[in-house]
Amino acid sequence: MPAESLVVADLAEQDLLDRIFPHLPVGSRTLVPPGDDAAVVLAPDGRYVVTCDVLVEDVHFRRRWSTGEDVGRRAAVQNLADVAAMGARPVALVVGLVVPGATAVAWVEGLARGLGDACRPLDVGVVGGDLSSGPVVVVSVTAHGDLEGRAPVRRSGARVGDVVAHAGRRGWSAAGLDLLTAGRGDVAPELTAAYRAPEAPLAAGPAAALGGATAMLDVSDGLLRDAARLARASGVTLDLDAPLQAFAQDAAVLAGAADALGGADLERWLLTGGEDHGLLATFPPDAPLPEPFRRVGSVSRRSDHPVLVAGAPPRVVATGWDHFGA
Repeated sequence: MPAESLVVADLAEQDLLDRIFPHLPVGSRTLVPPGDDAAVVLAPDGRYVVTCDVLVEDVHFRRRWSTGEDVGRRAAVQNLADVAAMGARPVALVVGLVVPGATAVAWVEGLARGLGDACRPLDVGVVGGDLSSGPVVVVSVTAHGDLEGRAPVRRSGARVGDVVAHAGRRGWSAAGLDLLTAGRGDVAPELTAAYRAPEAPLAAGPAAALGGATAMLDVSDGLLRDAARLARASGVTLDLDAPLQAFAQDAAVLAGAADALGGADLERWLLTGGEDHGLLATFPPDAPLPEPFRRVGSVSRRSDHPVLVAGAPPRVVATGWDHFGA
């Protein structure tokens, strides 16, 4: 049977794994790579950061829109961003993969390549996981990170008077999803690519920790929703600047897509769009902001609203992604 026509059901589990492993980096912190019952990874700090995310087909991605490489990169990036948001350096991933038997082997190999492409430049090892059959594709990734002697940057440290800053893109993924949903994916390929395989400012997390960040989190579910999480954890209110000014460069990129969709609301993409995986952080008012952070607001005393926009409650109704609709 030609290799390009193979599906998962044509192979034994070990044969499929033998096609996956060559695409995955081991990482310099890995003492025992895949092949035993578990891997062994160095933890020189004496602590490790750990996080887990799941991607479910037709909930988080659609195979008709995304290649295996896209899904692999996306699965890696959203977990690496959570590690970076703690101020840590990611060092290893463990991946659980569920695939239907009719899935093309080439698609699964592409997913492995996408994981490797996201991890290899960062010296992150993909050190093991599990493989199973199931009705839809599910990718579960657990990421580990090294704090390198630093204290973790948590959501609960923002103080009144701090500067609110953001690193990364805003609204690109949400705009890309809207374009694909409307059948207009040709309008702005850079936006649809940002939805399929987001690019996160991973180096900005450790840089923020070194720069004195008092609080930080990964913006995965929309700026308003995630800013509110940080504000509640810290017992403060975040007063964000007007989004069209604070994110002017992003707004310029999004404008063409908005026109193509009949005048979509740029502020909705900027304030509620998820899955760009930028970093939102707070810094002391006299601290220089590390690159690529930019000031987008300030921290004030707790009020009736955890987040204000230009000094007023947000006008948008939707406040970001929630799996259960609340």
